[in-house]
Amino acid sequence: MARVKGAVMTRKRRNKFLKAAKGYWGSRSTHFKMAKQAVMKSGNYAYVGRKHKKRDFRQLWIARISAAAKSNGMNYSTLTHGLKLAGIELNRKMLSEIAIADKAAFTAICEKAKAAF
Repeated sequence: MARVKGAVMTRKRRNKFLKAAKGYWGSRSTHFKMAKQAVMKSGNYAYVGRKHKKRDFRQLWIARISAAAKSNGMNYSTLTHGLKLAGIELNRKMLSEIAIADKAAFTAICEKAKAAF
């Protein structure tokens, strides 16, 4: 039976990491050991970043809604409570978009929330 050598698969595996590390600074893009560490670390950062993106966008939407609500004479918490009492089910993303794009519609929503509150 013929002996199987592992050179082809080893090179393939190493080249996969080196290709992923393309553009990294210094030895991180050329030396396999450092490239492997850098790719693993960047993968962890990317994973965490996908979670942080959701958090950051929610924070942005709340800040925008709060600013628009203040211009209509109420704060964020009273607006959300009034919307809940009025039975208006809009998520933060949509409320934020309405506050930016259509100020008259947002004012009408605020008036309904005030009336329910």
